[in-house]
Amino acid sequence: MIALPYHTPLSPDQQRAFGLPDTWTLALADRVRFAELDPLNHVNNVAYLTWCEGARVAYFKHVGLSTYAEGTAEPRIVIRRGEMDWLQEMVADEDYVVATRTIGYRNTSFTLLQEIWSGGTKRARFECVIVLLFPDGSGRMPIPDHVLEHFHRVDGVERRVDAP
Repeated sequence: MIALPYHTPLSPDQQRAFGLPDTWTLALADRVRFAELDPLNHVNNVAYLTWCEGARVAYFKHVGLSTYAEGTAEPRIVIRRGEMDWLQEMVADEDYVVATRTIGYRNTSFTLLQEIWSGGTKRARFECVIVLLFPDGSGRMPIPDHVLEHFHRVDGVERRVDAP
């Protein structure tokens, strides 16, 4: 097992060494804390969602969608829908990686996939639809061109998902 740098984006080599079968746009490592355990001594379901939230914020900064700096006119970022699959329990002191990338987009929204890996095994999967609103909340905001470029060049999203 490799020594993981926590809260720092992992390189493709570090991701592979940790057991991820594919490399991801952004992968962040951490370790299960005692406070995240439930009375059965495994990770409480809400902790997985919190881990994904932290990685999402880092991803939004990474792609240039938001800096979360005060006084900036940035889009409001809203989760419209999310679905979590808990695949295998986790316990105290396990190292884990939250991997994040965009898998599709439309004009004002995109679908984000996040997976939590530990011990070479996928432990959870979260897929969500993110909607962008104008900073004043007046309506939906188109995805900025530089973010679309990232979706294509880095995340490997080939085209826009057609509206239903």
